[in-house]
Amino acid sequence: MRTRPLKVALLGCGVVGSEVARIMTTHADDLAARIGAPVELAGVAVRRPDKVREGIPQDLVTTDATALVKRGDLDVVVEVIGGIEPARTLITTAFEHGASVVSANKALLAQDGAALHAAAEEHDKDLYYEAAVAGAIPLIRPLRESLAGDKVNRVLGIVNGTTNFILDKMDSTGAGYQEALDEATALGYAEADPTADVEGFDAAAKAAILAGIAFHTRVRLDDVYREGMTEVTAADFASAKEMGCTIKLLAICERSKDGASVTARVHPAMIPLTHPLASVRGAYNAVFVESDAAGQLMFYGPGAGGAPTASAVLGDLVAVCRNRLSNATGPGESAYAALPVSPMGEVVTRYHISLDVADKPGVLAQVATVFAEHGVSIDTVRQQGKDGEASLVVVTHRASDASLNGTVEALRKLDTVRGVASIMRVEGE
Repeated sequence: MRTRPLKVALLGCGVVGSEVARIMTTHADDLAARIGAPVELAGVAVRRPDKVREGIPQDLVTTDATALVKRGDLDVVVEVIGGIEPARTLITTAFEHGASVVSANKALLAQDGAALHAAAEEHDKDLYYEAAVAGAIPLIRPLRESLAGDKVNRVLGIVNGTTNFILDKMDSTGAGYQEALDEATALGYAEADPTADVEGFDAAAKAAILAGIAFHTRVRLDDVYREGMTEVTAADFASAKEMGCTIKLLAICERSKDGASVTARVHPAMIPLTHPLASVRGAYNAVFVESDAAGQLMFYGPGAGGAPTASAVLGDLVAVCRNRLSNATGPGESAYAALPVSPMGEVVTRYHISLDVADKPGVLAQVATVFAEHGVSIDTVRQQGKDGEASLVVVTHRASDASLNGTVEALRKLDTVRGVASIMRVEGE
């Protein structure tokens, strides 16, 4: 074993960063044996230097992250501060000064992954980011390495624990959205401002990363269609149960049937109770991968939290350190396919539409005519009425999103349609 330690700098020492530092210390001998050299924590950049950080010597703590990554003697920089800046500048500066990088920064990678990969390649350094997508779940490495000889056609998953906890609570207890969100906040699953989670921004960033790796194509955050789950109601869950389904916020990345384009989207959807993702409960994540040769694979586990995310960071750290010892680099960006990202209007799936209509003869015929005029075939219809008011639930066969949107706009113009209560896609069939 080489005696000179590999020097690691840590950018950020919050929930994840502190766990990374703890594991590096408590598992130092095991890490050294697995890597082939000791690993030394050489510096920790923080915003609040006076905060007591158990197990981290105070002389390693600094508020000058730029000076830390410019030291020139670092082997690896671990970035767990999040956000776009200063993380982007610090990562590129680390490459310029001889360090490889391990990051958990999904937002930055979804927005500027191509530029970061280019910077890593220019300086012959590694950029690893297993922790950016699904916490402790090994997902990026299987897609990037284990399935490198296969053709991935679809990646469908629950990649945000907060939203899954909320939807699971609504499903299992009949709670409304706000009640379930309040419980998630009280238990620490939801941030004080849950917007990034409940509006789908977090999942969309992860979908961009997954689609790029799965389809060897650059997919940015702006390419991902996004809908949040704040409008999901107890009535939606009641309808889902009548169909033998539940509701999940899904990240869906697909290759078109002809293989000429890809799509990436995040939105709530009904999925059959028989689908493996339907049984994913609480704050857990799961991703379902479909490929030509391997068939169907599912990856499941805790998708967030200090220790689970640190596990993924340390896995990358071991891989990058091994590469440093052998003067090699691991897989970089693979974007050779350069497939176009199709707009949401071209996505084809089934739909569940709930309408508030007048309870009188001829309404169903009018509604059915509108669907037919827009080329959307109806699978089932369910109607309930009382005191001049009625609800009409229509489940369609597969249709394009553009056709469905045209149908809904036409329905809104009917005098007999008082309102469109909800529209939800049906996936996993």
